Amino acid sequence: MRRITLSNGKTVEVECLSCALTSGVIEPDGGVVIETEFFHAHQDVAYPIKGLIILASKRHIKCFDELTEVEKIDYINILSKIRKAQREVLGIEYVYYFYNEDTTHHFHTWMVPRYEWMYEFGRSVESIRPVLLHARNEMNIEENMKDVMNAIKALTEELTP
Repeated sequence: MRRITLSNGKTVEVECLSCALTSGVIEPDGGVVIETEFFHAHQDVAYPIKGLIILASKRHIKCFDELTEVEKIDYINILSKIRKAQREVLGIEYVYYFYNEDTTHHFHTWMVPRYEWMYEFGRSVESIRPVLLHARNEMNIEENMKDVMNAIKALTEELTP
């Protein structure tokens, strides 16, 4: 079992956070943004940044090449839909995408929006860790959490038929 602290300060013990999230054992704050047969998208539960979406495989796999042909098509389609909604609904101009295979979670892609306040930490991939830590440690306040919840709601409404 792994002990994980969520952005709301709650600590959970799970074998696999992705399994717990995609199966509904843990409900992400604000709920699921969009779900398909193969993927589950939600606001990142560890970092309270408006529009920071995790797109996770429902299957317990680690690598892109483990996806079936049908899953690959679903992945790119859902990733594109989410990105379009981030731009049109939340006004997010740029996003950094991250995917790593040595994760303790399922195959997933982080869609990290770039906001003006983030540039004080730099403009490269190296700036992401300090941005995330700043969000976890300094932005876990009521006003920001309201913004995050409103963004989740807006994305969900845009993405759900």
